[in-house]
Amino acid sequence: MRRPRVTSVLAAAAVLLVAGCSSDGDSITRPVGRTSTPAKSGSERSDAGTPSPTESAAPAKGSVKVVRTLTTKLDSPWGLAALPGGDLLVSSRDTGKIFKVSADTGKKTEVGSVPGVSAAGEGGLLGLAVSSDFGADHMIYAYFTTDSDNRIARMMYDDRRPAGDQLGAPDTVFKGIPKGTIHNGGRIAFGPDKMLYAGTGESGDRGLAQDTDSLGGKILRMTPDGEPAPRNPDAESAVYSWGHRNVQGLAWDEDKRLWASEFGQDTWDELNLIEPGKNYGWPKAEGKAGEKSFVDPVEQWKPKDASPSGIAFAEGSIWMAGLRGERLWRIPLKGDKPAAKPQSFLDGKYGRLRSVVAADDGGLWLTTSNTDGRGKPGGQDDRILRLEVR
Repeated sequence: MRRPRVTSVLAAAAVLLVAGCSSDGDSITRPVGRTSTPAKSGSERSDAGTPSPTESAAPAKGSVKVVRTLTTKLDSPWGLAALPGGDLLVSSRDTGKIFKVSADTGKKTEVGSVPGVSAAGEGGLLGLAVSSDFGADHMIYAYFTTDSDNRIARMMYDDRRPAGDQLGAPDTVFKGIPKGTIHNGGRIAFGPDKMLYAGTGESGDRGLAQDTDSLGGKILRMTPDGEPAPRNPDAESAVYSWGHRNVQGLAWDEDKRLWASEFGQDTWDELNLIEPGKNYGWPKAEGKAGEKSFVDPVEQWKPKDASPSGIAFAEGSIWMAGLRGERLWRIPLKGDKPAAKPQSFLDGKYGRLRSVVAADDGGLWLTTSNTDGRGKPGGQDDRILRLEVR
């Protein structure tokens, strides 16, 4: 558990850039009061390398069917992760509690809470991840805001204990991620390489995204113990990519490529293909800038149509949940490029959408986010939906 430093490989690139906040659809002032399944086996690669692209294209047009509402009346759901066997874990941002939801019946069981959560603004108990070795270690991971920072802790999950007492004491594996009222990032996920990835935000201090000694505005890659992962761009740093504003979606496609969604400011939200050691431009660039110093997004949207949070890969496409946009976006892929224009589904039907997780059968789990202080909750909010997608 250490604050990574970045060598001159990244620092040299930083001097080429200069530092550059309005609502991204997820910024509020509020009274205190497995994100995707592992990718299928595809092209082999080293831990942090890039495989050759798969050239088969997803169909230009897809479809979404809401099969059922799994559960209702969730309080500020944020993180969502699937347990082996299919049941779900969901975090409550504002209460710091974690619930298990039966994939068969929708029954909610409180399994415990994370101590030390400071819920204010966009902070609180955020992302969840199930260990890639869960069968052996029974660990779950949580990203959360404290009074001083954002951090990641792991807890043993034992479903043999009484309800409400199934989480062991938290073991902090990584800390020191900048916190703010806004832009705390928060998505965590284990990749196909069994390393833990985390999307962070620049906490409203935009210069941190280009500061390679800061953990803000980055995608981090670490071992399950919180150490810099092997073959990172800098062997002593957890920083995997930088120049991000606020990353809340991480997913891998069938060829183990990492994709990430990112909130823009006033102009463009982004879907990015992540390459190790690359600079994604914020705050110098927002959207497709066409500058050699930065990596342009694969797709971009006006914030009113997206404000993206979680993403998942299923049926050859990236599926992206929109908060302010109140819709689910489908981005069909051909290798590492779009196969056709993005499609939107569920426009305005369920309000704000937060997390999307791929199910083993090719479908999706989707959470709404109307009790987060910015939505207009109805009597059944918030809920988890089961989707059939093509």
